[in-house]
Amino acid sequence: MAGEHRPRGSVPGPVRGHVDRSDAPPKLPGLPGLETFAGHSFHTSRWDFDYTGGDSTGGLTGLRDKKVGVIGTGSTTIQLAPHLAEWAEQLVVFQRTPAAVDVRGNRPTPPDWADGLEPGWQQRRMENFHALTSGVPQDEDLVQDRWTQTTAKLAAAILPTGDTGGDPKERALAAERADFVKMEELRARIDDVVVDPATAAALKPYYRVYCKRPCFHDGYLQTFNRPNVTLVDTDGQGVERLTPAGVVANGREYPVDCLVFATGYEHEFAVPYTDRAGYDIVGRDGVKLSQKWADGAHTLHGLQVNGFPNCFILSKVQAGRHVNIAYMLGEQTRHLAHIVKCVEERGHQVVEASEAGEKEWVEEILRLASNDIDFLENCTPGLYNNEGDPSGLPLLNSSYGGGSVEFVNILRRWREAGDLAGLELR
Repeated sequence: MAGEHRPRGSVPGPVRGHVDRSDAPPKLPGLPGLETFAGHSFHTSRWDFDYTGGDSTGGLTGLRDKKVGVIGTGSTTIQLAPHLAEWAEQLVVFQRTPAAVDVRGNRPTPPDWADGLEPGWQQRRMENFHALTSGVPQDEDLVQDRWTQTTAKLAAAILPTGDTGGDPKERALAAERADFVKMEELRARIDDVVVDPATAAALKPYYRVYCKRPCFHDGYLQTFNRPNVTLVDTDGQGVERLTPAGVVANGREYPVDCLVFATGYEHEFAVPYTDRAGYDIVGRDGVKLSQKWADGAHTLHGLQVNGFPNCFILSKVQAGRHVNIAYMLGEQTRHLAHIVKCVEERGHQVVEASEAGEKEWVEEILRLASNDIDFLENCTPGLYNNEGDPSGLPLLNSSYGGGSVEFVNILRRWREAGDLAGLELR
């Protein structure tokens, strides 16, 4: 037990549980009465197994006689609601905006599956997944999950020939039509799964496919068919306040013994890196990285910083961003290993981004940073659009706006050129 912890930017409250290990501070809702709730509560990142019983696989026996409330219906609740419903006496799910939940389709892996794999299979699968989920047509889908199938279908509807040319307005309209078809498919699935018509209607998402993180689960929707589960839809308004006994939503109080905050994290691009890392980096002449980045990041390729020699950064800030973060970290690591090797082969011991190289990359980040603003402004509030205010995010902290495929190609072309452009070696 780590004791009480108050996540940054939140109203202090009785949040108890285990230490968070995420890369961004957890976010509690700034609700009136948060500090007055007399029951047990915790953020999902600090799950309190001492209270719930069980472990990460389930078996939450401590909830057998408890009325449990969950605030939030994003990707976290998608995973935890079925477990809570299985063990709690009653479960009340408070929903501001419904999630878009597709089939997950988990299936057993045949015991002899790996026998037919050739060396390099994992890298090929990652590259194939990266391309497909970035809208780049491939001859074969090596992963064949809903991520690749959905993105490939959308890309085919927008760019039937794989050509990136054409009238941008026509492409935008084609994207909207393809989006609508996919979301209609998800809404129809809810009607097929959820028995109660009113509950089914409340669970239907009405926004574009990538306004929020797509979710995949084969048990979440079915949870609302259980007699001990209640969905409290707030029609986009969210919970009103907390009382010592429970939660007030839509003008009604819902008493609960335990309240679980599945309310996510502070936006990674709006939170100072020192809050996530827990330390500051000191560069040349005693300048701290937090000082240099006070108004936003300045880097070369998101990986190196002028004034901070031999400092290498793995991040999404000013670098490529993709749903498979392990793949993108691998690409960044490959690039940095290449740089270290080149520095050693040339007989040097120090490398850093040059002032000119950093300036040029920052200008490119700013040039592309506003590409998605119009799209995000028309999404319902959430993590991706800074709770409905995407322009409020520091543009300098954006990921590379040309897409992850082009970012990887930029790094590859840079390595092939061999001139270490934008770096200083000593």
